[in-house]
Amino acid sequence: MLGDEGHREMVAVLKSISAKIARPSVMLVISAHWEEEAPTVTHRVKPPLLYDYYGFPEESYKIKYPAPGDPKLAEDAFSLLNEHGFNSVLDEKRGFDHGMFVPLKIMYPEANIPCVQVSLIKGLDSLEHIKLGEALGGLKEEGLLVIGSGFSFHNMRAFFASPSKESQLKNESFEKWLVETCTNRAISESERTQRLEYWESAPFARYCHPREEHLLPLHVCYGVAKQACSEAFEFSVLGKKASAFLW
Repeated sequence: MLGDEGHREMVAVLKSISAKIARPSVMLVISAHWEEEAPTVTHRVKPPLLYDYYGFPEESYKIKYPAPGDPKLAEDAFSLLNEHGFNSVLDEKRGFDHGMFVPLKIMYPEANIPCVQVSLIKGLDSLEHIKLGEALGGLKEEGLLVIGSGFSFHNMRAFFASPSKESQLKNESFEKWLVETCTNRAISESERTQRLEYWESAPFARYCHPREEHLLPLHVCYGVAKQACSEAFEFSVLGKKASAFLW
């Protein structure tokens, strides 16, 4: 699945990020592939994998990533979210979806770092997800790495349509706006928050995100950090420009 030439740059970027940061002792993942009425936190010692995709080669359903859960981190996240007015939920049954195990199998293939997943909130309100991140920013676990697992471009039809100058312009215009929003230190945090809250006003925003579930993990990560990112990574995925951000 990830041996495809169209994924080569993305895989290289993920490996480069894990090589340049301190090895985490525990990870919290916000996945684009999980939505609940209230923010929900995995609370299992040994979560199974959810092969929540369809039509891929048989080997993609045999991927193993036996990372342990971390009930203490889950409980701390649950408590913080409730303190900030979210009626959060601890989920004793759900396993890890591919928004967790695909990037982490590339970044930390040993699968020995405890991990917890947090859902998005149905309704996909952008400001609510920034506030979700602000609440999670209170976590005190030493060596914690927070990962927003989504995509800066997620128009599935466009991925498989014939490329054109128009589609390239739309893709690159939104990416330019997103990189500027996340990296420009001259932008105040109130302005950065406003830009992310009203992301639909960005150039060709709805072309790049017909539905915003793949963008909102970034909003959560920004809410945790509340500052410009330290580094942006630009790369190509299946012929479309994409970006990742490190805080």
